[in-house]
Amino acid sequence: MLKSTVWLCALLSTVHATLVTDVQGTAFQSPSAGKSVSNVTGIVTAKTSEGFYISGTPSSDVRASNGLFIFSETSTVLNKVAVGDVVSITGTVSEFRSSSDPDDLTATEIDSPTAANVVVLSTGNTVTPVKLGTDRVPPTQALSALDVGPDGWLSVPNNQSRVDTVNAALVPADYGLDFWASLEGQLVTVPSPLSVAFPNEFGEFWVVGDWPVTGLNSRGGLSITIGPDNIPDANPEAVIIGAPIDGTTNPVVSLGVTLSDITGVVQYQFGFYYILPLTAPKVLTTPTTTAPPTNITADITDICIVTFGDYNVDNFGPTATQLPVVASHIATDMLSPDIVFLQEIQDNDGATDDGVVSSNVTLSNLVSAIAAVNGVTYDFVVIDPVNDADGGEPGGNIRQAYLYRSQKINLVPGSPAGTATETIAVSSSSGVPKLSLNPGRIDPSNAAWEDSRKPLVAEWQTNGGATLFTVNLHLESKDGSSSTEGNSRPPVNSPVAKRTSQVELVTDFVQSVLDIDSKANILVAGDCNEYLETRSVFASLTAVMFEMDELADVDPVERYTYVFDQNSEQLDHAFVSTALSNRQNAIQHIHVNNWMANINNRASDHDPSVGKIRLC
Repeated sequence: MLKSTVWLCALLSTVHATLVTDVQGTAFQSPSAGKSVSNVTGIVTAKTSEGFYISGTPSSDVRASNGLFIFSETSTVLNKVAVGDVVSITGTVSEFRSSSDPDDLTATEIDSPTAANVVVLSTGNTVTPVKLGTDRVPPTQALSALDVGPDGWLSVPNNQSRVDTVNAALVPADYGLDFWASLEGQLVTVPSPLSVAFPNEFGEFWVVGDWPVTGLNSRGGLSITIGPDNIPDANPEAVIIGAPIDGTTNPVVSLGVTLSDITGVVQYQFGFYYILPLTAPKVLTTPTTTAPPTNITADITDICIVTFGDYNVDNFGPTATQLPVVASHIATDMLSPDIVFLQEIQDNDGATDDGVVSSNVTLSNLVSAIAAVNGVTYDFVVIDPVNDADGGEPGGNIRQAYLYRSQKINLVPGSPAGTATETIAVSSSSGVPKLSLNPGRIDPSNAAWEDSRKPLVAEWQTNGGATLFTVNLHLESKDGSSSTEGNSRPPVNSPVAKRTSQVELVTDFVQSVLDIDSKANILVAGDCNEYLETRSVFASLTAVMFEMDELADVDPVERYTYVFDQNSEQLDHAFVSTALSNRQNAIQHIHVNNWMANINNRASDHDPSVGKIRLC
């Protein structure tokens, strides 16, 4: 809102002028793109080294923003204007997108007007920011009308249309991209900001303000959940806070930090709608960094109940700096489960790419560190990969491994241990499933596993004779995915087809066991690099197994093991067969990493999980 609105309207009525709202239009791209416009008039609200923002007369149509960026790096232009000036600008309207970011949306601006075409009409004027949550309220479910499919923004196939090609009229009440586009260039205030993520490497961080939100977890993050329309919630009500315009430095934040009000301008850049604050906000409150440990306890004497942990330990080498912290997590926070599924175990010289693939030193060092904390001694099971064949950090040769408490549970004897290239098979021995290799890998030569981690399969037996098949997963990463607020709709989820094929191969293995014994105890767990809400990826597996968070009725907003962009998300999952689903089970996610006050204090970017199953 302009305090000088009446004066500005009177001025515009006396000159041939173009309204800012007419330049912006009511769609994603300006109707004047590529055209020259005259006497675009507004009050300067912010000024950077690359130009300045103006606020013009508002429209009754909320789709049309009355804010606009004027791009100029010319000193004669920048020195001519100051915040509070009413200026009149003549120039060419441009839809800017960096050539290095072809999947970004475009940003509407007037491009490089000459000093003669920038006229200061008055000084000392003020603009009242749009108060988000009061004057305008963001939607809480969907990002774009173009996210068509049963899983909305997570639908497969994705990348089926492009925002700039369709250039639809904005519907800001329903869609997040439309809402933020309708405020492009405007001065806004975020009241009572709550940080919902860690800052990125540039000190930028995501917040919600004092407005309705969905998916709010107990820590203050926004979890990915299924919305009331049975479509995954995209959390469009969050916005990223960029670098302060005045050169101050944003504070270090984390999940659940509260801050002073933020006033800034809305700008699309680097794949997202940002608010560029006029000055850095201040931290008001910081939540505890102490995450509650699990209350799921192992009982070495119970022959039927097995506890398990799952932990991606993030490029864990033999001398990893996080070694003592991870050991403490397993011993103290996870309470030393009977079996621990590990991912991202590196070889014995870490990321040195010299042909070494064995990880016995890495795992022995971890086992020793755990024993030093609580006296529990683990054995381990691993299959070393082919050098540089399983992806991850070059030279690290990451792989999955199991830790296990041999006083309680051991590998079923009678089958040799497999190698990196051998394929595990299941046969019937008097109606009982028998593995050809123990441990073994699922179809390692299949193209679905190229440059990716192959599942590690094992069959276990408790001291009482109860058996359990396990599959330790680390599926293909999301590298190559597009921004959730980018041009491609639904957003590119890369490589979703490969992850889907990997899940289908795991399902085939599980089914081969169930075909012999429909009551077999099977546990599949690990880092899936995918949300359960991307239902098409897991469709084959969830047809024959049950996801443990759903079985245990964990509150959907508390199902997260990872924090990225605006989302608290679950990449790490555990699935059980029908036999296990019908008995006692439980699972918890232990937020020892994502409740840290500083992203650099985390031992891993994943939180571990602890579960319990009954075999008999």
